[in-house]
Amino acid sequence: MPLLEVEEVKVEFGGVVALDDLSFEIEAGQICALIGPNGAGKTTLFNCVSRIYKPTAGRIRFDGHDLLAAAPHRIARLGITRTFQNLALFPTLSVIDNVMAGAHTLGHLGPLRSALRLGKAREESRLRDLGRRLLARLSLDHLAEHPAAELPYGTLKRVEIARALAAEPRLLMLDEPAAGLTHSEVDELAATIRSIRDEFDLTVLLVEHHMAMVMGISDRVVVLDFGSKIAQGTPEQVRNDPRVIEAYLGSPAA
Repeated sequence: MPLLEVEEVKVEFGGVVALDDLSFEIEAGQICALIGPNGAGKTTLFNCVSRIYKPTAGRIRFDGHDLLAAAPHRIARLGITRTFQNLALFPTLSVIDNVMAGAHTLGHLGPLRSALRLGKAREESRLRDLGRRLLARLSLDHLAEHPAAELPYGTLKRVEIARALAAEPRLLMLDEPAAGLTHSEVDELAATIRSIRDEFDLTVLLVEHHMAMVMGISDRVVVLDFGSKIAQGTPEQVRNDPRVIEAYLGSPAA
């Protein structure tokens, strides 16, 4: 059984169709990339899976269960976490406190109480130990007590991944994690995504415009254009699909 099943999902905003009968599946353990030109509907799909948006029609199943029947605040407890195109960290809090905020679903404290150290000492200690282990795994442990606002963009991207991992997800959704990174940082990120997939037994859904990274790490690629799926398959299959080439490069001149 696929871990994530998206079936005929449609999203309309007024008269604008953002997703049009989108269907695809992700097997457990895969890295699946969702690609397409700007405005293709990629982040809209992310927002449906994370229950920020409610689809106009269609079904989304996670591990065989109806995801759309779950309350939005339950999504992380089900095993789904995500990062965002624009960083969603607490800039005045330290790196370790930001990561602890991501672990709030594992205990009885809310995200702000976790981040601000308001709660039982034993739980705070447990979450702090978890946060430090994740920071060490991502080579960020030396920055644990630094305020997030003082750190460079590429570093903050890794902090956000650490925070997502703190909830111990089964499905990790990464929304343009390579945006704004240098060439060497993109290469490092690609290696990190593959290694944490294996180490933490994750399934990864990736939205990304950096095609070299997508084609290098993905097991499967789904291509959207104007809200519709135009291709899916292995990176090699998608790379050579005429519809994909046309969507990215345009039709050849007559």
